[in-house]
Amino acid sequence: MSKNIPPAEMEILQYVMDNAPITVRAVADHFGQTKGLARTTVLTVMERLRQKGVLKRDEGPAGYLYAPDVPKSEMQRNLIAEFIERSLGGSLSPFVAFLAERAVLDDAEMAEVHRLLAKLERRERATDKAPDKRDDRGGER
Repeated sequence: MSKNIPPAEMEILQYVMDNAPITVRAVADHFGQTKGLARTTVLTVMERLRQKGVLKRDEGPAGYLYAPDVPKSEMQRNLIAEFIERSLGGSLSPFVAFLAERAVLDDAEMAEVHRLLAKLERRERATDKAPDKRDDRGGER
């Protein structure tokens, strides 16, 4: 992805993801009321996000409709992967340590974390059982 989305753009992107498809007017109304942003500012940000390839724009009955260019779950995975790579040098350990030490999770979130860890463990066990595709010198066979 590597789109370098600053916090102000991320806030608008999140709102569009949660309310898509949506017009600039609807987004501007929301951010005008909550943040005091002008319609032109919101339009500029949404167009910048479209140029970065994270939003798409289609003609609707009352103007252009904006939506994420990929499903929300895929966009979130891409953004998290980019954050981990850029900010944590690709290591998940600091992120998991943060969760263990400081995050407050409700029961549903905790159950989801357990489900995902079990999935990761199954994947790792399957990888361990797979025949090694490297020869004795570390090269591909």
